[in-house]
Amino acid sequence: MNQLGQKAVRFWLGLGPRYLPFADAATPELPLSRLLRLSLFQFTVGMALVLLIGTLNRVMIVELNVPASLVGVMISLPLLFAPFRALIGFRSDMHKSVLGWKRVPFMYRGTMVQFGGLALMPFALLVLARQGDAVHAPVWIGYLGAAVAFLLVGAGLHTVQTVGLALATDLAPVESQPKVVGLMYVMLLFGMIVSALGFGAFLADFSPGRLVQVIQAAAVATIVLNGISLWKQETRGQARKASPRREPSFAESWESFTAGDRVIRRLAAVGLGTMAFSMEDVLLEPYGGQVLRLAVGDTTKLTAALAVGGLLGFWLASRILSRGADPFRMASFGALVGLPAFVLVILSAPAHSQWLFGLGTLLIGFGAGLFGHGTLTATMNLAPEGQSGLALGAWGAVQASAAGLAIALGGVIRDSVASYVSATALGAASAYDIVYAIEIVLLLVTLVLMSPLIRRAQAYA
Repeated sequence: MNQLGQKAVRFWLGLGPRYLPFADAATPELPLSRLLRLSLFQFTVGMALVLLIGTLNRVMIVELNVPASLVGVMISLPLLFAPFRALIGFRSDMHKSVLGWKRVPFMYRGTMVQFGGLALMPFALLVLARQGDAVHAPVWIGYLGAAVAFLLVGAGLHTVQTVGLALATDLAPVESQPKVVGLMYVMLLFGMIVSALGFGAFLADFSPGRLVQVIQAAAVATIVLNGISLWKQETRGQARKASPRREPSFAESWESFTAGDRVIRRLAAVGLGTMAFSMEDVLLEPYGGQVLRLAVGDTTKLTAALAVGGLLGFWLASRILSRGADPFRMASFGALVGLPAFVLVILSAPAHSQWLFGLGTLLIGFGAGLFGHGTLTATMNLAPEGQSGLALGAWGAVQASAAGLAIALGGVIRDSVASYVSATALGAASAYDIVYAIEIVLLLVTLVLMSPLIRRAQAYA
């Protein structure tokens, strides 16, 4: 039995570098086992994202009867902290710790803040929806409690992800840093897939009590997994002493970074493309429930399909970009995949086809994976020397801010259109279809914006 176990271990170790995306990012100093353990923080981030943009928006709109516009605003609240990601990464770079740590204190604070938001969230949502005994509570408590809960989750999530990625780049050699960051995002998608399936199974028979159990279990898992992720990852050096050389301020570093070649155009393309792939996040599950009459468990699986598509996109992009392909071309191809994906989702309502809806959702995730990997790789490759952390934070800040704005706009546009259409299934579908059509237009604009970047890359090839 022991010999058989050793053979199994050797088999998986040999299989990993061939089929696990970014497995070749491992080095003797940073083996794959340690790298995968570090990436657990991305699993908890993925779990929180599934709750915010998948499970909770369906539950709030369909089961708790909260208006979609209010849901969109609530879910976008965590992204108010997204613009501060670059600042958070910069501060962790410059942090002077008595214990000799740079990243760990920020990761710890972010984890505790995220835990607090998740612990408060289910009770605030029940008060907001006036469920059970909560009907006697003042209505403002529900609004305030839900807003605070979503804000806390957002603050913790963005802190943990930004500093965790910076820690990963600290541990990895310079030449493998883009691959390490890519592996982190594969773990994010894996966390979304597992969490979506788990939440769907536990909430198949929905009840307010079950909702409390699921969200608070996610809070506990966040503490445990992030603790395992951080254990003995960052070495404790000597406490950093004041340097006689003046360190640049954040404003000076940001000015130096944005003065680079076409940085603003690249960040604008990231923002528009992210909006195009994010505006439907708050609407896909309600669309499946209201228009195609899918149950809670079935619509939650859509989030898993979206994540599976993203994982496939990251895997394919990894294979192609490792051969020296142009990352801007890869990102443009992702935007092109998004065009028929949204068309399929629109056609699923008149065709009464859950299959078309599922395929469209999968392709949306696939296109978003290609686009995200392409822009991330381009950002890392073109980052000025000594500013890779700032570049990564800027990419994350633009991406998350654009996603938050898109999610809020998606809910508001859907509610505004719904007030003018009939209550039939096709009438309800038209309110969602307007949002999907806007996303198609945004993808076309993104392609136009990125075309000079592709031509410039060809010129230097």
